[in-house]
Amino acid sequence: MARALEGWNVEITLAEQGLEAIEAIRAGKGDLLFLDLNMPILDGYGVLERIQRDDLPTMVLVVSGDIQPDARNRVKALGALDFIKKPINPDIVSDVLHQYGLLSELSPSDAPSPPPTEVAIDLKSYYQEIANVAMGRAGDRLARLLKVFVHLPIPRVDVISIQELDMALRNHIGREGSATVSQGFVGAGISGEALLLFTESNIPDMAKLLHYEGPIDEAAEKEILIDLANVLSGAFLNSLAHQLDISFSQNPPFIIGMHGDLPEIGDNGENSWDKTLSIEISYRIEDHKINCDLLLLFTEDSLDALNERARFF
Repeated sequence: MARALEGWNVEITLAEQGLEAIEAIRAGKGDLLFLDLNMPILDGYGVLERIQRDDLPTMVLVVSGDIQPDARNRVKALGALDFIKKPINPDIVSDVLHQYGLLSELSPSDAPSPPPTEVAIDLKSYYQEIANVAMGRAGDRLARLLKVFVHLPIPRVDVISIQELDMALRNHIGREGSATVSQGFVGAGISGEALLLFTESNIPDMAKLLHYEGPIDEAAEKEILIDLANVLSGAFLNSLAHQLDISFSQNPPFIIGMHGDLPEIGDNGENSWDKTLSIEISYRIEDHKINCDLLLLFTEDSLDALNERARFF
């Protein structure tokens, strides 16, 4: 976002979360606020509510990976001028500013431009941000399918040992009433598994939202889980691949952990691995007792290829 404004007649202040943004506006540093929605401590919706409640002097453009139609409607109802979807495109930013008569004020003047804003981005933050965009695409697909609003969290990104992963998965899969859908993917030297973790108590509610007719027996449960996995995992992986400028071949999803079957994690003979890059996202559907976790795991030998692409971008 800062790079998209380089060379313009602006002074840029960066805030890592919502309360910092509010403090900057109160200090007179926020004539125009580019606001994310998924932030710690105080999210974008909370920031908009504070601005509206306290009549703070700022104009707000929301910049988010959450592209659900309802998200756009909610931020406009809270006073945002407009909504720009991630990833940032400087031309789109210019078009939106022009639409609101702001471009001429912010365009470079005859005076020397301020120095470019240098923003160091570590690898963990990079993966978190591309996961944020992919999460938004998947949440939008789910919201449109079920006609609901999906609450999106901040993605959790970490490099963990295979032993830690194995213990966490077995704790989930070993619980009574759990279900996990697994889908492998591979492309451009990068491979891994997308795991969608449910509890079976969610399935009747999901069946109603899907207008599923007939008894909810074991076959119906599996069909519902596979349908949702195709939506969430498929949309997430497609968006992730697009951002990495590659394409993934995806295996058909299959169910593990239902009725006691447990997977073998990281134990594939010559291809065994000791650690994994893990991206975890918890989706929650508003006004329904439905939530599920999407866990993306990259094999250890994928990390060099991933990091190389991260450095390139």
